[in-house]
Amino acid sequence: MAGGDGLTGRSAAELAGLVGRGEVSAAEVIDAHLARIEALDGGIRSFLCVRPDVARAAAAAVDAARARGDELGPLAGVPVAVKDMFCTTDLPTTAGSRILEGWQPPYDSTAVARLRAAGAVVIGKTNLDEFAMGSSTENSGFFPTANPWDATRVPGGSSGGSAAAVAAGFAPLALGTDTGGSIRQPAALCGVVGLRPTYGRVSRSGIIAYASSLDQAGPFATTVADTALLLEAMWGHDPLDSTSIPSAPEPALAGLESGVTGLRVGVVEELADVEGIQPEVRSAVEAARNLLEKAGAVVDSVSVPSVEYGLSAYYIIAPAEASSNLARYDGVRYGLRAPASEVAQMNALTREAGFGVEVKRRIMLGTYALSAGYYDAYYGQAQRVRTLIIRDFARAYEHFDVLLAPTSPTTAFELGARTSDPLAMYLSDVCTIPTNLTGATAISVPLIAPPEEKKTMMYE
Repeated sequence: MAGGDGLTGRSAAELAGLVGRGEVSAAEVIDAHLARIEALDGGIRSFLCVRPDVARAAAAAVDAARARGDELGPLAGVPVAVKDMFCTTDLPTTAGSRILEGWQPPYDSTAVARLRAAGAVVIGKTNLDEFAMGSSTENSGFFPTANPWDATRVPGGSSGGSAAAVAAGFAPLALGTDTGGSIRQPAALCGVVGLRPTYGRVSRSGIIAYASSLDQAGPFATTVADTALLLEAMWGHDPLDSTSIPSAPEPALAGLESGVTGLRVGVVEELADVEGIQPEVRSAVEAARNLLEKAGAVVDSVSVPSVEYGLSAYYIIAPAEASSNLARYDGVRYGLRAPASEVAQMNALTREAGFGVEVKRRIMLGTYALSAGYYDAYYGQAQRVRTLIIRDFARAYEHFDVLLAPTSPTTAFELGARTSDPLAMYLSDVCTIPTNLTGATAISVPLIAPPEEKKTMMYE
């Protein structure tokens, strides 16, 4: 549904087509979305930084290329909101943390550079849980983000700003990162599509690291086709990322119209009825199963027994890697520097002032798990559990083409409801974490459309 200006609320493919045919200019597209952000984001706060001058300059470059008769990219003139974990030369990059407040990177991340080359316009940097550590975007070092459908509820996290921006019509596309479900969980809570690609399919070069063996960049959109369009524009091998998959990927848009007849779908028993799942979520999974069967898919249950240990393994592995990655924020090279007479004191004061509570908690947990005498008992054991999960998923995929499970055990919860209970917050990712541990791809697709009155509130 298009907004009152006729341009916001449209799909990315539609906007790129309009710009490519010269029916509208990239400048008009960007101005419409900037106006919507100015009018509505004050109540949502999905963005940490919007620079209209930068966005308009990029749009002008697209229009100039079209005027010269140059071949335009597949995302020409399309606004993209970028999670503030991606380095950008023309916008600050903070990772949602005070320790990097105001930092201007000297280079673009590979993913952003490829989107710019495809003609996309970065319209702003979105809010997130600090260093991507959270499930509600309440752990941001600056302010929480609200869910566009209900401002009293969270948008999910850690990529909550990106999910909210797409849901609110501020941009048809957004970039996020997914370490334990941070694209799919906010996509589910905001009613948009979110995809975590296979680990290594999208370059991590220029993305601020949280847990290097788990982090992966991916797209948000309102349709699966737009998600594929964004993914195709940024994926592929990158020599700057040693974990980048060297083989060329198959076209993401191929096969979208072929249907699901004959597709073998396995419903993961352990996740379809996970502890704490809301009845509405359980019903939605059953409804998805019924829809797939009616469309011609072959659906059956499958057991992946080790997924019940996924949450425990993740909260050893991810904090351990984070404790190593975040050691670079010491006040010496970039970011915040607290005044002190000695280097060691400066390091401590900088981290005390710059890191938030959740980041400190995970650094301490990870440092403990890696310490002498505990490495094998905790980190080593968690990695063995990870191997069990990988093997169980591999066995399941011997019999099924795709696996079906809820993205989140609950719908969007109220702001503040879980901030004082870290364990309850961690359980928000119980359904998504197992896939991250395997490195496989996963997508969250909304099943139930928002109520009509909320559609009116958002788009008109």
